[in-house]
Amino acid sequence: MNLRRLIRTLGLGVALAVLPACTSGGGDAPAPVPVPPPLAGISGLDQRPVNTACVAPARSTGTSTVSVQRVFPNLTFTEPVAMLQAPGDSTRWFVVEKPGIIWVFANNPAVATTQVFLDIRDRVVQLGQCECGLLGIAFHPNFPTENRVYINYNDRQFRSITSEFRTVAGGLTLDPNSERVLLTVNKPSDNHNGGQLNFDSDGFLHLGIGDGGGGGDPGENAENPTRLLGKMLRIDVDSQPGGQPYGIPPDNPFVGNPRCNLDGTGNQNCPEIYALGLRNPWRWSFDRQTGEQWVADVGQGSWEEINILTRGGNYGWDHREGAHCFEPAAGCRTAGLIDPVAEYDRSMGFSITGGYVYRGTQTTSLVGRYIFADFGSGMIASLTAGTGGTYTITQHVRPGTTPSGAPGPLSISAFGESNDGDLHVLDYIRGHIYRLVFTAGGGGVSDNVPHLLSDTGCINTSAPGAPPLLSLIPYRPNAAFWSDGADKERWIGLPQGQRVSVQANGDWNLPNGTVLVKHFRIGARLIETRLFMRHPDGVWAGYTYQWNQAQTEATRVTGGTTVSVGGLNWTIPSEAQCMQCHTQGAGYSLGLETAQLNGEHFYPQTGRTANQMTTLNAVNILSAPNLPAYADPADINRSLTDRARSYLHTNCANCHRPQGGTPVAFDLRHSTALSQTGVCNVAPTVDDLGIASARIIAPGDSGRSVLLARMARRGALQMPPISSTVRDTPGEQLIRAWIDSLTVADCQ
Repeated sequence: MNLRRLIRTLGLGVALAVLPACTSGGGDAPAPVPVPPPLAGISGLDQRPVNTACVAPARSTGTSTVSVQRVFPNLTFTEPVAMLQAPGDSTRWFVVEKPGIIWVFANNPAVATTQVFLDIRDRVVQLGQCECGLLGIAFHPNFPTENRVYINYNDRQFRSITSEFRTVAGGLTLDPNSERVLLTVNKPSDNHNGGQLNFDSDGFLHLGIGDGGGGGDPGENAENPTRLLGKMLRIDVDSQPGGQPYGIPPDNPFVGNPRCNLDGTGNQNCPEIYALGLRNPWRWSFDRQTGEQWVADVGQGSWEEINILTRGGNYGWDHREGAHCFEPAAGCRTAGLIDPVAEYDRSMGFSITGGYVYRGTQTTSLVGRYIFADFGSGMIASLTAGTGGTYTITQHVRPGTTPSGAPGPLSISAFGESNDGDLHVLDYIRGHIYRLVFTAGGGGVSDNVPHLLSDTGCINTSAPGAPPLLSLIPYRPNAAFWSDGADKERWIGLPQGQRVSVQANGDWNLPNGTVLVKHFRIGARLIETRLFMRHPDGVWAGYTYQWNQAQTEATRVTGGTTVSVGGLNWTIPSEAQCMQCHTQGAGYSLGLETAQLNGEHFYPQTGRTANQMTTLNAVNILSAPNLPAYADPADINRSLTDRARSYLHTNCANCHRPQGGTPVAFDLRHSTALSQTGVCNVAPTVDDLGIASARIIAPGDSGRSVLLARMARRGALQMPPISSTVRDTPGEQLIRAWIDSLTVADCQ
């Protein structure tokens, strides 16, 4: 689906492209080199600074129209992507796990056991964090009298398979040996699969399928009516004319043409097509009252869109992304294309998850409104109908925030609608199920984060250079993140009396109330200051402030913007984009780990330069040894391997690690052995960029390495995927030299 789908889940659209993957020479991860303090016992601070001003406030006041309540608290699932009840049976729930299992359990709050309804892990592709897998299920409308159930999954050849299975044991389980394949669609990549199945009111089966993957629909599949990719398909499973596996509904747009071939292509326009021009329809539904088909289509890099599908409609991908030109070279065609009824940009999220028009029993003004979410940002929102078929978006859970009743921002991979219209959401990362709870009549939420940087209690905006208050602690990571060549200064605002706990892997757990402050300068000019806060409820969120020309104040930017600075287009990210990099898997706060801060830094409070770990231990902020230490990528006194792995740990591993939110199974942490990273001498599954015999990392051949090619791109499929318009030339040179030094044996 992107986010960072199935983000972005599941492609989850998320323009879920592959981040620059990289590794170290040799089969094992390089051991970080010990760096002793400059002089034993010398601290950069004489005492801990007193900080009572730069403290994260409560995120908001007021009540939201939407909160969540965890249901079935004794159950946890692995990568859940669908949830539903069988027709006419509200006593049970079914949950689909992407690795290939469907579970069934009693609709009882205290339920603690599940039963396997279908296990086809032996047929489903197993690629960890890829968007592919078991993706959809639909019961025959007359189930269980008609004991047929329909499944969509990706097989070991990445093909999209739609199959019929039959139930046994009175409908309690599916017979895995009863599979009858209806549709097979070949795919060039492992992402953009769609996979949602459902029956319309006429009893015809609909399947939403993505464009085949890769950036920008490289096969031009979505608008091509001789290809099934990028379409909404509609077939008749109750008819098998001439021994065919399915029939064609009589009002399909291309009815009468020969069925498509076994690979999902046709010599004429394929009669299975109901609508076309979709990129990655990640979750769609029928309004149970009106029959309208609402489809959420994950965008490429700028726009997420919502469509109400009509028979034969062309929704424009890849000529258009949302209501905007995507292919200027093709003339920005609009004739015959249908714009979405609503869209949103990266200020709200980056991998839409489709939901339902709410027709449940709760008393709320949201009855009759379409409810949806964003996998990447955690936003939950609704649409309000306006004039002329237009809709406006109302956010009920803001991007990067936590709905009331949840332990943190949710990675919503799918909605589940009960037979009585109640709505649930699946948290893909935690594997939990939450019920949506609506307040009567709605409400309002007020943002407590200051509008002006001077009101945050962190920065003295009136002093030359905008120094922080001396209550903040300066820090510098050994391997810094690339930020288009900007100079950066960093500080920690630690709440008074609180300490930092250090995990076994060296990552830091910062207390509630912590504020991380970062200045960005181009030359002498301050461009932006970012505050990354852990609010009193434990939720992390990022906020950006843009400096004025006089350099006397910075004002909060809520939706992101671009600033022109001496010919450079500097990107200030939105709050949703902040959370695209500050992932749950990386512990949210980036750069604050023992191996990153085991190095020297200057402390203006004392005028001394000292080892940062020695200093923090000395003033009782934490208790941790000084070892190990990552390399500065520019330090030629460290080994090539250590420098490259440190670079990748900082610039790639925030997302490319377990629970990092990407659709590919990479683990680029410094501590991961090269053979276990999933990138060395491995063919790309998302996009090979047209490179012959491409590998993510081709040992000894940087020219065949997609990793390096993505680093060198700016625009579609670039890495990092956001907030950079300038290539990191020294970084590219480092990674090129390191890849060329590798051998195939190093990958084993």
